[in-house]
Amino acid sequence: MTTDLIVETSGAVGRLRLNRPKALHALNAGMCQAILDALEDWRGDASIRAVLIDHAEGRGFCAGGDIRLLSESGAGDGAAARAFFHTEYRMNHRLFTYAKPIVAVMDGITMGGGVGVALPCAKRIATENTRLAMPETGIGLFPDVGAGWYLSRLPGRIGQYLALTGHRLNGAECCALGLATHYIPSADLDEAKRHILADPTALDAILSDLSVPAPEAEILAHRGDIDRLFAADTLEDIAAALAADGGAWARQQQELLATKSPQAMKVSLRLLRDGAEMASFADEMVQEYAVATRVVQRHDFLEGVRAVIVDKDHAPRWNPATPDAVTDHVIDQIFAPLPPAEAWTPA
Repeated sequence: MTTDLIVETSGAVGRLRLNRPKALHALNAGMCQAILDALEDWRGDASIRAVLIDHAEGRGFCAGGDIRLLSESGAGDGAAARAFFHTEYRMNHRLFTYAKPIVAVMDGITMGGGVGVALPCAKRIATENTRLAMPETGIGLFPDVGAGWYLSRLPGRIGQYLALTGHRLNGAECCALGLATHYIPSADLDEAKRHILADPTALDAILSDLSVPAPEAEILAHRGDIDRLFAADTLEDIAAALAADGGAWARQQQELLATKSPQAMKVSLRLLRDGAEMASFADEMVQEYAVATRVVQRHDFLEGVRAVIVDKDHAPRWNPATPDAVTDHVIDQIFAPLPPAEAWTPA
């Protein structure tokens, strides 16, 4: 059992505590497998009535996944990256389909892989510290771990906006968009956990009693602009709409998108378009796995990790460098189904 994840039971509650504080609790393969194993152990245990997921110490719920492993593997044969994605996505799917209620406490940074842990859970607590984002286009990747399912189901074009820009949502915005189910001040979290551990059968009442009205969601002030300027399913048309607008907010988005990988942004738009039509979460994960195993070995991901995480010069040299140079043929290749023997399957 990995020490990066604390697995314990307290009365009728199974507890999963992310425990990599120096890495903001970013997921590695061992943590994903340990979560899978614990959920399987508790699935048939009638004494366990609910599951609680939080982080053990330090700030942040979960900053993402093991990007360095993915990059190093992607630069080689990609086998370790494929193994990581396969296990992580099985964990995401198990959380999504779990019959017992799961509570995720999104106190602090909740990004990338952390979103994949939190959003499948039935109860999702946001606080004033919550910062939720899928910033993958900035490193040549794309919002995965089920984001094609979740983001495509947000109101209007907010999902497309979040996928392309990597915008960070605060706790109030998470509540307004339905990404969080409850808003509880961080000072009250220990009390909430104590009550849940004492009587998980009263989960709904506990969360309702301790929740407070969330502050105003700032993103909604830009809802009209988001729906209008991000209305297209093609990156070129979105870029043209931003350029033609002339407003300060549109210019800010235009400048932001200019820093992102054109390939990753096109992959993200395609993912959300397809995700909106997926019949099941498992179907979504099958597609995301095929896409992830290819993108992780392409130039932009390796270059993005170099620029943002390794060298930290924040000057990635994307290739192709412009949206029009990322052809439909390339995107179709990335999204092609894997052979059955290589495809993702649920646990």
